[in-house]
Amino acid sequence: MAAVMVPLLAIGAGMPFWLACLIGAAAGSGVGVLVAPRSAFPQLDASGVARGKIAFVRELLTDATPQAQRLDAAANAIRAPQIAVRVRHLSSIARGIFAALEKDPLRIERVRRFLTYYLPRAAEIAEAYAALERGALPDTPRMASTGELIDRLDTAFTRYAASLRDADLDKLDIELKLLKSSLDEDLGPAIAPAKTPDQATADQGKGRA
Repeated sequence: MAAVMVPLLAIGAGMPFWLACLIGAAAGSGVGVLVAPRSAFPQLDASGVARGKIAFVRELLTDATPQAQRLDAAANAIRAPQIAVRVRHLSSIARGIFAALEKDPLRIERVRRFLTYYLPRAAEIAEAYAALERGALPDTPRMASTGELIDRLDTAFTRYAASLRDADLDKLDIELKLLKSSLDEDLGPAIAPAKTPDQATADQGKGRA
């Protein structure tokens, strides 16, 4: 960019050479910033919070991303529609976990085994199923057992994704308790709403029961 702009400004526009150089350098730097690869956790990097763990999570995600790509490639190669759909679902769950970790890398311990063990093994199993399909003589028992493993991996992937959602709910519970405590201090304890006649009748019926 600088090499193109300097002669255009200095010769074409008649601008002083030194000024053309400054403008060209600034433009080149701006383009470099725009095309630079996006780094995960940009806000956390800037804050300096838990830098060691963030670097560790970045390394794990760097290793895990190609495994999700392997799942995509295997799904495209698998001819059995149900198995292909299942493998694509595995890839989708994996990418959802990646995105959740980018938002909050401090939750890594909930899915560390998923990233380092289950995801690579899932890619291997999916590729093995595709290879079995391409065999000259179909090995039905092996294909059946491999397909069963893919189903069980789907269950494991779903549970790991749910564990991250549970972490969000735990945070919500803490925030609700803190907010309620603050409101009770400032406004006094909340007064329960008066019961309607129907609710009172129902409560009396429960007491008799």
